[in-house]
Amino acid sequence: MAITAAMVKELREMTGAGMMDCKKALNETNGNMDEAVEFLRKNGQAKAEKKASRIAAEGLCMVVTKDDQTAAVVEVNSETDFVAKNATFQEFVKAVATQAVNSDAADMDAFMAEKWNEDASKTVSEALVEKVAVIGENLKIRRFEKVVAEHGCVVPYVHGGGRIGVIVDADTDVVNDTVKEAMHNIAMQIAALNPKYVSRDEVSADYIAHEKEILLAQIMNDPKESQKPEKVINGMIEGRISKELKEVCLVDQVYVKAEDGKQTVAKYLEEVSKAVGGTVKVKRFVRFETGEGLEKKQEDFAAEVAAQMNA
Repeated sequence: MAITAAMVKELREMTGAGMMDCKKALNETNGNMDEAVEFLRKNGQAKAEKKASRIAAEGLCMVVTKDDQTAAVVEVNSETDFVAKNATFQEFVKAVATQAVNSDAADMDAFMAEKWNEDASKTVSEALVEKVAVIGENLKIRRFEKVVAEHGCVVPYVHGGGRIGVIVDADTDVVNDTVKEAMHNIAMQIAALNPKYVSRDEVSADYIAHEKEILLAQIMNDPKESQKPEKVINGMIEGRISKELKEVCLVDQVYVKAEDGKQTVAKYLEEVSKAVGGTVKVKRFVRFETGEGLEKKQEDFAAEVAAQMNA
């Protein structure tokens, strides 16, 4: 299969690996993008599949709460940052979020087919088309998620003027200002450190096995580390897995506002529970980041390469 410059560019943006390394990986895997990512990871040239590391699409994330038990977050994309800052666009995003918090739609197709709350003579999809005509730029309601607390409350947080939207679903015996403030702090933690799970209980055995396979391949590709005894290598893998889980599991993360720089989120929640005389836990969370996994239009790739070669 012929390896194109566009394929190399895509792999670079997915992994952060060098241009020639990406080209080699694609050649070795006959152009299979997923296998090329694995090839780079196993050779230590890509730390992880962080497609969102080059977030580029514009727009806004917005969170609307209906009451202490109900909230919704939406992401609406625009072509330019100029439109994202436009009051007309921002009002439309708020209307979409309000639609979502009152919606019972199970997926995006059903949501787009709903009657528009602000004018029942049209659907959400038709309201979007009209807004595109008014603003003069392509817009997209990309995603939404509604959260309903079963035992406790929901707490919203919006960061960076709409760059990140977070909802925390608190499982708690007590709902008061202290608990809500604690959940707001947790939401800020989620926005800043982007955990993937609440706790290790949510991490699948398949994920752990896959990461161990990657780590073993990295070690075996290192001339020094590969010579170590099997017991030592297994210990290294377990240590690195544990370190990774502390980064991706919310309750294992170091609490960002900890005075000693060591307290975990789990310990912070224990403190809050003791203070309010009940049990306070995070049941789940939702985190949307504007443009996550999307790309802006880029400059000509050949020109980019030429510029790097002439630098």
